[in-house]
Formats: sequence, C-alpha cells, structure tokens
Amino acid sequence: MVKDISIDQMKLFLVDEAEIATSDTTSTFLDNLALPIHRWFRYSAGFSALWVRQLIEQEKANGRSRVFDPFSGSGTLLLEGERCNVESIGVEAHPFVARIARAKLHWQQSPKTFREYAFSILEHAKKLEMDISASPKLIRDCFPPETLSRLESLRKVWEDSADGSPLSELTWLTLASILRQCSPVGTAQWQYVLPAKTKAKVLDPYEAFEARVHLISGDMTRRQRQLHGPKAILYWDDARLCSQVPDKWAHLVITSPPYANNYDYADATRLEMSFFGEIRGWGDLQDAVRQYLVRSCTQHVASLQRETYSLVNDPLLAPIQKELMETCKLLEAEKEKHGGKKPYHTMIAAYFSDMARVWVALRRVTSADCLVCFVIGDSAPYGVYVPVDRWLGELAVAAGFKLYSFEKTRDRNVKWKNRKHTVPLHEGRLWVEG
Repeated sequence: MVKDISIDQMKLFLVDEAEIATSDTTSTFLDNLALPIHRWFRYSAGFSALWVRQLIEQEKANGRSRVFDPFSGSGTLLLEGERCNVESIGVEAHPFVARIARAKLHWQQSPKTFREYAFSILEHAKKLEMDISASPKLIRDCFPPETLSRLESLRKVWEDSADGSPLSELTWLTLASILRQCSPVGTAQWQYVLPAKTKAKVLDPYEAFEARVHLISGDMTRRQRQLHGPKAILYWDDARLCSQVPDKWAHLVITSPPYANNYDYADATRLEMSFFGEIRGWGDLQDAVRQYLVRSCTQHVASLQRETYSLVNDPLLAPIQKELMETCKLLEAEKEKHGGKKPYHTMIAAYFSDMARVWVALRRVTSADCLVCFVIGDSAPYGVYVPVDRWLGELAVAAGFKLYSFEKTRDRNVKWKNRKHTVPLHEGRLWVEG
C-alpha cells in the first residue's frame, strides 16, 4: 500500500536556512546536507549552496543572468540557478556524478507519482530472494548477506523497469543514496570505503529506502511551492572543452575545480558504481571514469612519468613554465626519499596543462564582461609548495581574461595530527574578471 507523507513527517524536512552555519564554509558541502534536494546524495566534493545563491543574486542585480559551472559535481550551482530565476548550464565529466546531478534536476516531477512508482518497486522487491554470489567482492565485503540480498532485490526490480524516465532516475538515486547507510563498514571523510572499519548505526535497506522516498518527495513538495526559473541544463562533457556550451554564453562562472591534492575523484563512487555493475573492481576506474577527468591525482598519471617535462613545455603554460619546471624537479628529487615514490611531479605538470585548457575553454564560452569565481586551495605534495591560486590566475590572464585576485577564506592543514608536512596551506576564492 502506498503511503502519503504525513504532516509530522513533513516537519522533519523543514529547514531554517538562516540558521545554517554562520561561519564561512564556501568550500564545503557540509551545510548542504540540511538543504532540500541538495541533501539527496552526499558527495563530498562541493561548495555551499547558500553562498552560491547569495553570489548569483548579487550578480543578477549587476546584469549577469546566465551562470555556468564547468565542474558541476552533484549540481549545487544548477539547483541554485533555478531557484534564483537565471539561466544555468553545467558540465560534469564524472559519468556517475553527472547522473546524480541530472536526477536531482527532476525535482519538478509529481511527488505523489514518484512515491507510487518507488513504493511499487519496494513492494515487489520484498517478494524476491536474491542470489548474491555473483556480486563484486567489494560489495560482498561491505554488506552482510541478508542486507545485500535486500539491496539486490531493490536493484533487480528497479533495473527490470528502468527506462531512463525522470521517475526511474529519481528511484535510482534513492537506492544509490542509501547504500552507505546500510553498510556496517566505515567510510573515510572523502567517501572512500574502509571495509576493515565498522560503524555502529546501520539501517535496514527496505526501511532506509522507504524513509528516503519520503524525504525526497517531501523536498519536492516543499520546493515546488517556491518560485523557480528556467530549468537548468547539465551536459556530460569535459571542462577542458565545454564543447556543448555556446560561445560567449556565460555572464557568471562559479565553480570548484579538482584540487591538486591527490584525491581520486573516481574512487569516491567506487562502492556505488560496483553495486550497479558499472565496474567490477578498482582497476576498471581508469576506463570508466579517470580518462574523462582533469588529472589531479597520481593514479591518473602513473604511466606518464617520461612525459612530465613535455607537459611542462606545453606552450599554454608559458606564464608559469619556469616556476613549474623548478617545482617538478624538486618533486621528482623528493620522490626518491619516500617509500611510495608517488609521481607528484607528473601529476602537477598534467594538472596545470589540463587547467590551462579549461581557461581557454572558459574564455570562449564567457562574455567580455564576465566574472569568474574559482573555489580553490593550494597544495604541498611531499612538502613542496605549489601556489595553485596564483598559477591559475596567471593562466587565466594568458587565456585572455583581464585580471585576477585571491580572497583567502580559511587555513588548511592545521588539524590533522598525521599530516606529512607542516607547510601552511589555505583555501579561498580566485576571482577572475573578463
């Protein structure tokens, strides 16, 4: 039997956005976990939706009514663009994350129809007994047999009727979003899975699915009562190309590109991609995800070490070439002193080569008087400092933008007792004017 959401349940979804963290949390997704729609899937790489909303409204008053995010992630800017009644386009290269964002953008569907669709899948799933022996090893390591059987039954029933429709994709997102809630294994800060660690609070899959359907449909109901503008557009595309975005289209760019900090964005969704059969193991991530991403971790570049200095000599890197060459040589020498021998020198060269191309693409798709805001942090692999914000600013000017400035919002590398170096780091907003 399909249940409508009750008034008491609805109260659980109401959020006083004015009371959400008063400190400057521009560069964190944490506050978004209390916001309707944004909270449908926890993706650690992101920035504050409320800050984005404020900036869009501020710049809309200055005549900037078309906003763009070349690293859209799970869709923060796109959702806020709809809320602020501006045109918005996003590009996301990670196929799984792009699908999450696209599913969120279906919030205008009928909440009642969504509940009926999702609960029909739930009722059918409860009647199935699943053989889990063929599940990938990571999945069997992360879920007890009974839990995995229930999750697989939900996946099987959803998959049998999946047609790419908004209701089908919202239900896919519902299932994807409860996987970690139903697993007793630990999850690191950046969503890496740690099967050797355990957590105390674990949910039953059927109960978690039902609760999530209520939360999502409740958020849809609430959001649909508010004003909204043109439907946002999301492209699965490469930020180094922005190939589907019209020339000179964007008045305002707000984004947070990958940091040069060796975080593997492909690995962040390995659990979910394994569960849905998109990969069988860690080795599949290169073809399934990494090949599409800006090269910001050593896993991207393990086979490119001989090409490091060819990358540094890229003509697009001319403004920072001398400093970049010196930094890469220091990193290469430092590598030999460490057991892991991670090719940070190659990663840094590839990262800035890629980001130079992002700036060239952005210059093409932005108007002459555009404003660009990058939320970014600097880096110090093996303790060798990399002035990421300044180098990115210089590459922006070389690509044809007029000027840049940097606004620090917080210090980094100050909390962790196990940090591998003591170089002061910061995070903030790189402002670039057209």
